[in-house]
Formats: sequence, structure tokens, C-alpha cells
Amino acid sequence: MCGIVGIVGSSTVTERLVEGLRRLEYRGYDSSGIAVITREGALERRRAPGKISGLDQAIAAAPADGAVGIGHTRWATHGAPTLQNAHPHVSGAVAIVHNGIIENYAELREELKAEGITCTTPTDSEVIAHLIASGLKRGLDMAAAFHAAVDRLRGAYALAALNQEAPDALYVARSGCPLVVGLGETEGYVGSDSLALAGWTNKVIYLEEGDRAIVTAGDVRIVDEAQRPANREVHVSRAVAGFADKGEYRHFMEKEIHEQPDAIAHTLSRYVDIDAGRFTTDGLLDWNDVNRLLGTACGTAFYAASIGKYWFEKYARLSVEIDVASEFRYRDPVIGPKDAALFISQSGETADTLAALRYCKAAGARTLAVVNVLESTIAREADAIAQTQAGPEIGVASTKAFTAQLTAIACLAIGAGRTRGVLTHEDEARFVTALLEAPRLINAALAVEPQIEKIAQRLTQARDVLYLGRGVYHPLAMEGALKLKEISYIHAEGYAAGELKHGPIALIEEGTPVVVAAPHDALFEKTLSNMQEVAARGAEIILITDEKGAALAVDTAEHIVIMPECPEFIRPIVAAAPIQLLAYHTASLKGTDVDQPRNLAKSVTVE
Repeated sequence: MCGIVGIVGSSTVTERLVEGLRRLEYRGYDSSGIAVITREGALERRRAPGKISGLDQAIAAAPADGAVGIGHTRWATHGAPTLQNAHPHVSGAVAIVHNGIIENYAELREELKAEGITCTTPTDSEVIAHLIASGLKRGLDMAAAFHAAVDRLRGAYALAALNQEAPDALYVARSGCPLVVGLGETEGYVGSDSLALAGWTNKVIYLEEGDRAIVTAGDVRIVDEAQRPANREVHVSRAVAGFADKGEYRHFMEKEIHEQPDAIAHTLSRYVDIDAGRFTTDGLLDWNDVNRLLGTACGTAFYAASIGKYWFEKYARLSVEIDVASEFRYRDPVIGPKDAALFISQSGETADTLAALRYCKAAGARTLAVVNVLESTIAREADAIAQTQAGPEIGVASTKAFTAQLTAIACLAIGAGRTRGVLTHEDEARFVTALLEAPRLINAALAVEPQIEKIAQRLTQARDVLYLGRGVYHPLAMEGALKLKEISYIHAEGYAAGELKHGPIALIEEGTPVVVAAPHDALFEKTLSNMQEVAARGAEIILITDEKGAALAVDTAEHIVIMPECPEFIRPIVAAAPIQLLAYHTASLKGTDVDQPRNLAKSVTVE
């Protein structure tokens, strides 16, 4: 994922900016760059595609230094990972760095064009620099121009800007992407996380959603989204260079839940051509030459594959079989030359999934891997790779890797549907638009956290918890039950809601918690009937739904968690957030080891 670092003070910054960028390498990137205001007042920029060593060479060839600067490591989103598209972006006296996706960038680009301002790159980020510069030309001061520009942005972003004509400050804002301000004695700092600032200061402020700040040497002025002064707590960071840091969060799992908008956005960047309104997955497999798709994975990745089954069959009309990897090859499955096999693994080293991949390759099937680690064994051995961009996931219980996997699978399914002629280009563009809204919507879904924490207090007393869902929400229910089991040690089971009367309803007694994932859709009335059946037997229902579903279930469910309205296609991705939060807060309240639950490992590399 992209990384931001910035310094404003009295001593030279270039070498330290590059050092900060190196600390952010774990997030992943494909280009890097810095912009500094020299002591002579010039705005100088150095960029390079590829690794930071390329930036080192660019700086060595043309040295530039000053007392204020910003730096960036970029994962390509809009536009290829080229020198031209690398950050920082510059417009006149303004330079900016940006993480996230600006959803309305095309609209903004047209408005700028009408003003006579032409963007020179296909990136969404460039419009931010031009918006600020446009405000300055209209006579606004830097602070006012910055606020006016941020007010126009829609999407997920963390950004930092500097102005050659006001070289004593950095201007920063966040919405949906993390950003940290560091306080020094005679300097101010900005970073994507506190790890970037390790060694410079241990006093950090984690900007809250919608915050904007003006960072000067040794001071910071913070306002909220309405530009009202905001007092934010100063934390003492324990980050040490070279080690991941939990930042403002109690656990890595909590942090990683909140990193999902960023992880989804960066995964989308690999497989979506926003300008063309299409998915760029054509070269991975010839979907017209595939009669059947075999999906294989373990644990949470298996549930991602199971949701993908619904998408591939509905939108690509492709027959799909899903197996847990530990069972797959032992049933001696029949595999033919027209079969393709999909393998999903966060680490890319899961032993059972790797063995299944080798089995399918030996049988002549084409193999496609969805992995988070490009250098992993599964990635190396698969015929094609769809890499997720979740970044390192420290918590054993997968969260952001899960939604990143769903995002990649969704792109594959719609791309396959268009290739196979099931979907039109207009359909494809509609799905592109829906997926691009996912980072913002999952960020909105995270806003229910205070309500979830209260509900979790009830679950800490439970002995058994039942999770229910229909359609794509059946595997999501199983994933929710797995999360609760993994980290809270409470027995939980996920079932298809229609299977209640075939056994599970016998478990219901007075006060049994039943978690139902059911945004309003064509199956909602059937699920509501199942909810009424368990309610009649004393169940305490926790319903995760939308406004329309909430209105219909108000007399049935004790607790209703309302998701933001969103396109049906991406609802399983968005609904994952409250389900994860419910497990997290239950475990946290119980005092379990959330990040390293007993008996579990992050990567299972043995059978």
C-alpha cells in the first residue's frame, strides 16, 4: 500500500525522507519520490519507478535538499507505475502526495479543463494539486485553498501538501486512509503510520476520520471536517524502525480491520481500468476455454472462494466447485483439460492449498492463484497470479486479507462474465462503479463500531452462538462464526438459514445469540421467516442489514446493525466489517490474545 512521509523544521530533510520511505517499504510500492523546498526557495522534485534504490540514484544525480519536504511510495492505482505517474504531483508552487482513490476525479478533471488546466497524467491524485493551485490563483491563502480542494474530494484519501510560497508548513487531511502527525521539539512530521517516524519522535497524533491539519515546526493545528478546532490526544509511540506498529490501536487485528478501505482500493488498482470502465483480468485465463472452475482454499480463504462461487456462477455462468484444500485431492477428483483451478491463500505458503495446486497441475488443469505475497511458493508455481494488495497482515485472524481476496475474486468473476459474453460492456462499467465505491462504503460500515462494542458485551457471556445467512451471506455467516471461534474461544457455527429446521434449531434456547447477515435482497423475506422461527424459541437476534431490512425486522431482532446502502454486488464485502468487529470486540472484552490466539499460526505450512 502507498506510504506517506513529511518533515517540516530547520535541518535538512532529503536523507530522512528517504529513510522514512524505506520504513514504509513493507506496505508495498512500485515507485517513489520526494519534493522539497530548498533554502533558496525553489520547489524540487525527484522521482523514480521501481525500488527506492532508483530514487537514491535520482537524488545522487541531482541533489536537492531543504528544511521542508514530502515523500511517497506508490502502489499504482490510476495509471501505470511510471516516472510520470509517480508522486509527488506538482502544480505551480504546490506539491502533493496522496494515498487512496478519488472517486470523482474525472468530474474534477473536466472542471479543471474548463478553467484551462490540463492534467498531464492519468492519475486521480494530480487533480488535488491542481485544485489547490487553482484556489491560490483565485487569491486564497494556502490554508483556504487546501480546505477548498479537500471539500471537493469524494473517496478515500490521506494526503499531504506543501507550498513553495509558504514553506513553513505541511497541509494534511485524511478520510478512510490512516495518517499520523508527529511532534518534535523543533520539527513536525507526517507519516502513514508511526513506524515512518520512528527515531525522530515518539509523540504522535493519530488523525481521526475527516481531520485536517497544518503541521509546522514543533506544532500542529487540527480541525475536523467542518473546520472546527479539534483537540486530539498525543500518544507515545512504541514503534521501532524495522518493526510493525499497532499505532493508536490495541491490537493489530483492530488496526487491520480499519485498514480495509486502503487494502481494497489498492487491490482494485491492479484489476480495474477506471477510465475505460472495465476490468483488466483478460490475460490471466482464457475464460472462453474453461468449462468448469475448481476453487480450493483453507479457513477464511475458503469462505472467500465460496462467496466467489456465487459471483462466478451468476455473472459468468461458469460452473464452480469449491473444496477445502485439505480434503480436495484425497477424494480423487475428476479433472479434465477444460477445467481451471483457483487457489486462494494470504501467505501463498498454505501447505494443503499448495498440494492441491500441484495435484491440479499434474492433472492438466490451468491454475490461477489469488495470493498476497508475490514471492510465495503458490504464486511461483501457479500458471497465473491475481495478487491482492492487502499489505502485511500481522493478526492471525484474517480481516483485510479476506476482503482484499473478495475484491480480487469479484474482479475476476466480472471479467470472466464479460469475456464469456454474459455481461455487456455497460454491465461491466456498472460493476466497476460499484466496486470503486467499496473502500468508502466499508469505511462507512466501520462507523457502527461503538454499537458493535456494546453488543459484544452480551456475547462475552454466551456459550454458543449461531450465525445464519442465505446466498452469499451463508459463507459470510460461516466466516463470522470462524472469527468468533478463533479469537474469543466461544463455540460458534455458521449455517444456511434454510437449514435451521433440519437440525440446528434444536440448539436454540432462551437467550441463545443468533447473528444474521441479511441486507435486503430477494431472499430477505425467507431469512426474516427463519429469524422469526428462532425468535419464537427465545433466541436473541443480532441482525446485520440495511435501512430497508431494518424496517422490516424491527419487531424481530433485539439488535440491528445498519450497513450503509450499497450496490448488491459489493454487499458481502461491506458486511464483512461489522462481522469482524463483533468478533474482535467480544474477544477483546474477554481479554484473550486477539492477535495470536492459542494453537493457531498465521501461515499453516504443514498438513
